[in-house]
Amino acid sequence: MEQALADFATLMLHLKEKYAAHDSPIITFGGSYGGQLAAYMRIRYPNIVTGALAASAPLNWITNKGDSHGFWESVTSTFSKYDGCEDVVRIGFGQVERLASVKKFDEIQSTFGLCSPLTDDNLPHFMGWVRNAFTDLAMMNYPYKTSFLAPLPGHPVQVACERATNATGGDMSGLAQISSLYYGGGDTDACFDMMTQYVQCSDPTGCGLGNDAKAWDYQACTEIILPGGTNGKTDMFPVIKFTPEMRSEYCNNKYGVVPRLDWIRMSFWTDELSQASNIIFSNGDLDPWGPGGINTQLSPSLPVVKVVGGAHHLDLRGPNDADPQSVKEAREAEKKYIREWIEK
Repeated sequence: MEQALADFATLMLHLKEKYAAHDSPIITFGGSYGGQLAAYMRIRYPNIVTGALAASAPLNWITNKGDSHGFWESVTSTFSKYDGCEDVVRIGFGQVERLASVKKFDEIQSTFGLCSPLTDDNLPHFMGWVRNAFTDLAMMNYPYKTSFLAPLPGHPVQVACERATNATGGDMSGLAQISSLYYGGGDTDACFDMMTQYVQCSDPTGCGLGNDAKAWDYQACTEIILPGGTNGKTDMFPVIKFTPEMRSEYCNNKYGVVPRLDWIRMSFWTDELSQASNIIFSNGDLDPWGPGGINTQLSPSLPVVKVVGGAHHLDLRGPNDADPQSVKEAREAEKKYIREWIEK
């Protein structure tokens, strides 16, 4: 992370020199991890960066402050807003576990449209694959169609829950309706390759795919502290353990490193953020990462903007006719703060 920040700082100085913009203020913008970087650019390089907008940046959870299991609880809360949806999910996962316990893997494979046979060996991967659909549906719960992480309809959580609760064939079929919405755009006739669509890594909320996934995996093995497993009690998912010790073992085996649990917390002032200035923290109430961010104004120069009806960094997306009024007001508030900083 320190290298990424230094690279940005070097680029900023280069551009100022190239375009003779020595007196031009710089504002950093970012959502999620990018929001973390935006805030930390202001903290680490206040001589270069005038202010920052950190949207959906869970600065507490990812720096080992607070209980990041709140992420899974937040995802559960998002789906529980729709009648019967949480019950379908809980019961559906239970049916999968019961069928697996008596080796009826063919029935599970058929219901979920898996390309390859399900076995005892790949059952844990399958469970993570299904669970991963919920994390991204909750984060991408925008009021209009998107293709950010997957081709999704507007209000995808509502659509997923409607499909699940109206499914024929029982709750496991309802659970399969949710996974097929995410992985196949709702195409229930598709064949799903769970091994390529989901990669297990040091981040149970999902590392993504390709080289980006490898980079994120390593970062979660060294400095960014992410949620652990699910417990089936305070969340609606099956028990999938992933303790700090398990993460350390995974990281050590794969990269020869272990997470530095308090490094970012110490280096970037998590417990002393009130000493920073000119950073906007925005969070949407539909974003499962929101509770792990800064939701209380720490000082007049560290404003908090709440986006009612907003999912993951909705305020940084382009304007859309389906935008709720709250996000329009949030963007105006953010512009007001930034204008004040650059006009000083």
